Amino acid sequence: MTDILAGVDIPETAAVAEATDFLRDTVDPLLFHHSRRVFLFGSLHARALGLRPDPELLYLSAMFHDTGLLTPFSDTEQRFELDSADHARRFLRDRGFPESSADVVWTAIALHTTPGIPGRMGPETAATNYGVLTDVVGWGLDALDGGQVDDIVAAHPRGDFKKEFLQAFVEGLKNRPDTTYGTVNADVLEHFVPGFRRTSMVERITDAPWPT
Repeated sequence: MTDILAGVDIPETAAVAEATDFLRDTVDPLLFHHSRRVFLFGSLHARALGLRPDPELLYLSAMFHDTGLLTPFSDTEQRFELDSADHARRFLRDRGFPESSADVVWTAIALHTTPGIPGRMGPETAATNYGVLTDVVGWGLDALDGGQVDDIVAAHPRGDFKKEFLQAFVEGLKNRPDTTYGTVNADVLEHFVPGFRRTSMVERITDAPWPT
């Protein structure tokens, strides 16, 4: 029987089942429930906007989008979004997905915190971003059916989401603060980490090794 929540079909594939089990076993409930809500909210927004993302690729994008906050998946220091995207790409490649599908998921995850651009790209990238925006800052929440929202939150409760989600960002970024340059992630460190000061683009230009 197909698993349906808030009118959204949860894809029934081996990769979806593996990703669900992996996230349930390796991340805390906060990020597991957040990731599932991102898929569900993103799916509802896509439907309302006439977008047609591949449900399996959207699900995998949503489930892996924050995994880089917890465990770096790269030998080099990089943005957590890239750690998340690289991990997801390896997951898809290891399961025989075509490179084009791995690229779709990588892009959706890599850009999920980038303002303005995802909505102009493919449906999986747009829907992932819309789901993240809805769950984190309430974007588009008033446009969704209240009963569907209630069903999603009942199945995947928020708990003390605002406080715990921000703390997860602090823990995931405090040891690589330079990777937050030019991103919304710098906002979190500036607010919560004593002594952190973001470098501005003005400083980078004026301090560049050019005479003028």
